[in-house]
Amino acid sequence: MIDKLSSKPVYEQIVDGVERNILLGLYPVGEQVPSVRELSVGLGINPNTIQKSYTELIRRGVICSSPGSGCFVTPDARDRIRRRAMERLPQLTALAGELLLAGVRAEELYAAIECAVKNENK
Repeated sequence: MIDKLSSKPVYEQIVDGVERNILLGLYPVGEQVPSVRELSVGLGINPNTIQKSYTELIRRGVICSSPGSGCFVTPDARDRIRRRAMERLPQLTALAGELLLAGVRAEELYAAIECAVKNENK
């Protein structure tokens, strides 16, 4: 789902969506991801924006391009996505510290994380 009113650029939302679909197993290893044209029509987004997203996913090593055949999920895509996510843990730690300093109780932080975990496992 693309939120055209979001402050996050559309191409980044597409990158996030493809990576999420890979992690959820909707795009398994070796499977072709939707073509630029298919995604453009389906989302109502300019094909150049989709291409920019795919170029970023290729740069990250999450998909690879096969000329004339399309783009496919790489064998280590899930590991690459997880490694990038793990690099963000220090940001979570810093945010938790800021929230605690601002008076948010630890129990509230734990509840928020627990809620995120439950929602992600649905």
